[in-house]
Amino acid sequence: MKKTILAALFAALFSCSNAQSLYFPPLTGNTWTTQSPALLGWCTDEIPPLLSYLESNNTKAFIVLKDGKMVMEHYFGTFTQDSVWYWASAGKSMTAFLVGLAQQDGLLSLQDPTSQYLGAGWTSCSPAQEQNINIWNQLTMTTGLDDGVSDPYCTLNTCLQYLAEPGTRWAYHNGPYTVLDGVIEASTGQNLNTYFAQKVSVKTGISGIFLPSGYNNVLFSKPRSMARFGLLALNKGNWNGNQIMTDTAYFNAMVNTSQNMNLSYGYLWWLNGKPSFMVPGLQFVFPFPLSPNAPADMFSALGKNGQMVHVVPSQNLVVVRMGNAPDGSEVPIIFSDTMWVKLNAVICNTSPNASVVASLPELALRPNPAADFCQVRWPGQTFDVVLTDICGRQVLSQQGCSGETSLPVADLPKGLYLVQARNQQDRVITRKLVLHRP
Repeated sequence: MKKTILAALFAALFSCSNAQSLYFPPLTGNTWTTQSPALLGWCTDEIPPLLSYLESNNTKAFIVLKDGKMVMEHYFGTFTQDSVWYWASAGKSMTAFLVGLAQQDGLLSLQDPTSQYLGAGWTSCSPAQEQNINIWNQLTMTTGLDDGVSDPYCTLNTCLQYLAEPGTRWAYHNGPYTVLDGVIEASTGQNLNTYFAQKVSVKTGISGIFLPSGYNNVLFSKPRSMARFGLLALNKGNWNGNQIMTDTAYFNAMVNTSQNMNLSYGYLWWLNGKPSFMVPGLQFVFPFPLSPNAPADMFSALGKNGQMVHVVPSQNLVVVRMGNAPDGSEVPIIFSDTMWVKLNAVICNTSPNASVVASLPELALRPNPAADFCQVRWPGQTFDVVLTDICGRQVLSQQGCSGETSLPVADLPKGLYLVQARNQQDRVITRKLVLHRP
């Protein structure tokens, strides 16, 4: 009994000590303690190239927190600290947080059928099919509803059509996600913004508002509110000693693999360092981590046009980016990974992803990202190499390469590609290649 009590006390003291190691800005006002990149030992001469890359890719706001303190805060063009911008799909992660709060309040359970809150007929499925869809399916993008409909954002029941049994198929589908807002409102008896303000804003200083846009409810806020959300997630739902999310099991499930199809997806959060990932619009599993150039333990709220909240527990880092991205992708995977290449050069006293890098086989791509050519090196091997685009279409191939070869990529569109090499023993290694045009 004494050992149990001592263990509990030790755990509590450790938790308090960890919370105190982070700085939290006041709930109101613009005060936020800063610390110098130079005093952290960062390579300050690499900051201008990072900022240049961000500016050339239509960034509006960029923030880096270390231990909760502001290390970098930059705004571009006419955008300022007080400007308001949309989170896009990065707001999904806030919705996941609100669902967790509703569950810890005893207002819903993840295993509850969605129809318990939205009523029968919220889809065009049969009653039995609809009854099998639960809140957990909505959080994990496994409702089985058809994401190939003409408008995947549509939340009308005629747009929500059966394709597969819930839990058997992962697909990034906005319609079923969006109606989670209705689940929150029905279970709490409050408007979405009212619940958000009561449960999150007043306790953390995260200001913002969900506004309707087409079928969507889109979260808008100032950049520092996005940074506050990252800090809240970094400290596992605890704001300066106030445990906002007391359901630790839910929090841990939220930021870890939620199903066995897309290992890089939790409860509406994206996860790095996993052996594979899927992307919106494709039923293809890419056999490598989501962002090889980022820390392996990073989890992220990601949205269209490059809205990002990156959380890195191992380094006590939060990285926020708001703005537009030229590729217009649903989830800015390529832009994010390239940004980390630049950011790692700034944070020069840390290894960005040692656990992943150490486990990679010996096939190397240089440079990556590439612009005009990519050198493929597999020392001591004779191999064939095939380059395919993100849809699986072959765009280049070379046979009988001895040790290394150069792929001419200057005429290919920028984007994400796969390099697959096969040696004479039929060993196959696949790598991700990003083509970037300055």
